[in-house]
Amino acid sequence: MKTPPRDTTKDTPETLVLDFFERVWHHPHELDAIDELMTEDYCIATAGKMLKGREVFKSWVGEFQKQLLDAKTKNVALFYNEKKDSVVSRWICSGRNNGLFGLEPDKRFISFTGIAIWTIRDNRLSECWVERSAYELYQDLTSKQKDQDFV
Repeated sequence: MKTPPRDTTKDTPETLVLDFFERVWHHPHELDAIDELMTEDYCIATAGKMLKGREVFKSWVGEFQKQLLDAKTKNVALFYNEKKDSVVSRWICSGRNNGLFGLEPDKRFISFTGIAIWTIRDNRLSECWVERSAYELYQDLTSKQKDQDFV
């Protein structure tokens, strides 16, 4: 079921980020929520690459979620500046491996941590810089370790 349009008059940096996590990174993975939450020219720096444009980002998220089944992201800590135009979130993302890093899609539960720094413009997320524990996740996936805890 789709969530009704948001009342942006009550938006804070916190509600934007938590809505993004809840609607896009939890079942049923509402990719169209990106249209409401991000500016049209949204850009994100992730894994050393800059993705530009909301549609490009939406496509990237969709592809990532195909490789991380049952993906969900849990906010661990969040704070924003006094002007409410910058917000930082420390988070944990988990799901089932379906071929991350081009590896065997063994469906085991995995979890990794990250931090995102967003810029807010016109009551929407407009830019993001993400760092995540990809190297450590890769090490876990290529080791003989058993499943990780599922957040």
